[in-house]
Amino acid sequence: MATPSSLRNAPTATVTESFSPLELVSIPDATAVGRASRLAWPELASLATDMLFVGVNGVLVFYLRFFHNGHPDRNMPIGHYAGFLVVYGALVGIFSHSRGLYRPIRHLAAPLDESLCVLMAVFWATVFLTVFVYLSGDKWVSRLVIGSSAALNAIILPAWRFWRREIVKHRVASGRDGRSVLIIGAGKVGQALATYLEQNKHLGYVVKGFLDSNGEGNPKIIGAPSELSRLARTHFVDEVFVTTPSERDLVANVVFQARERRFAVNVIPELFDGLGSRAPIGHIGDFPVMELLREPIPAFGLFAKRLIDIFGAAIGLVVLSPLVVVVAAAIKLDSRGPILYRSIRVGKKRRIFTCYKLRTMVANAESLKPQLRHLNERSGPLFKIENDPRMTRVGRWLRKFSLDELPQLWNVLRGEMSLVGPRPPVPEECAEYRLEYLRRLDVKPGITGLWQVTARSHPSFETALGLDLEYIENWNLWLDTKLLLKTIPVALKGSGA
Repeated sequence: MATPSSLRNAPTATVTESFSPLELVSIPDATAVGRASRLAWPELASLATDMLFVGVNGVLVFYLRFFHNGHPDRNMPIGHYAGFLVVYGALVGIFSHSRGLYRPIRHLAAPLDESLCVLMAVFWATVFLTVFVYLSGDKWVSRLVIGSSAALNAIILPAWRFWRREIVKHRVASGRDGRSVLIIGAGKVGQALATYLEQNKHLGYVVKGFLDSNGEGNPKIIGAPSELSRLARTHFVDEVFVTTPSERDLVANVVFQARERRFAVNVIPELFDGLGSRAPIGHIGDFPVMELLREPIPAFGLFAKRLIDIFGAAIGLVVLSPLVVVVAAAIKLDSRGPILYRSIRVGKKRRIFTCYKLRTMVANAESLKPQLRHLNERSGPLFKIENDPRMTRVGRWLRKFSLDELPQLWNVLRGEMSLVGPRPPVPEECAEYRLEYLRRLDVKPGITGLWQVTARSHPSFETALGLDLEYIENWNLWLDTKLLLKTIPVALKGSGA
């Protein structure tokens, strides 16, 4: 079997029915096959970051060269250097793109190889720029400035990419992020792939387990390939890797289930006759993969949603802090107990987090819950009593105007919640979910949402769930905007309970 480090440069395999994945070799890198020539949003973000640093480095060198004791040189050639920066940035972008540096991080080379590609891109961009300046006869642009800019770019551009990898690695290792994957086949190739993904967390993958029909006694095997649909939902799977010499019918079934459950399918080649003939072949780190299906992700929309969450939560915490202080004092004077109520909730992909609220009930409210369960006015796993005897005087007023939820802005800032999303369930509620209900855990829970502004007082659990699923299926930024605007009059009306 070829080792992972040698896979990429191995010769092309002749595909036959007897070809074994234990003799796995790489097909020449054809990542660009079948892809549109335009850059996707994450790639544009990487390009924009490079251009930002090239511009900042150029301005810094220009300042050091032409400003003395804070005063500009009288003969400062601003126009010449502005043109120099534009050309240099374009060249760095072109050479970086030609070396594949703007691909998604999971398709990039190892950190050292990526840094070398960046250095080569900066080197050739500098060479071409120097030749361009020389041939143009421009005597204003200093060769020292060009060299200094190149040196800064050679340090900063690899450094920010290394920082990005470390951020991804930290978020995956801490369980806050990552694409959940299942591996079909627990043989040597599957085990090697799982080990590689676990050891290279900067690729952004979290292995949930193996599917294999012949692996009794292996605790990492969580089921058979025939259970893929159920396990993909219960483990919130984003991608599936097929590492066995599977029959065409099995792979076709995996793709069929992927369309229903909305996850991506990758095959560690061998190639499947017809089924994979048009599939682009790329790499996940050192492993060649054939991408048969990928569910499109609204990257720009999610990025914009996160920006809105950050700015909205930060501004809300600052502006509303005087109100929170007043309310906190009222809670303390009204009843014994802490000001904040910490509730364990279930977030995106079943990640557990602590949800913060202002306390609205007596301190021992949870211990009294079993005694009051017969008064529950909601159906299903929800628990709600309109005139709950555990409620304090201040708490009843806070619930009425939804002010008890203000501390959840901190959860939004931490990335555990969003301003708009499904209601955050408690673990006991999730334990009663049917398989199809788990769809509502595909996204972050929100402070407000479709259910909160349209049917908050409706007793039916199915109604609440249906509205949450409707929000997920029809999500867009405009829908979030409308729900945020509708939340204001609903809160002022005092219809909470």
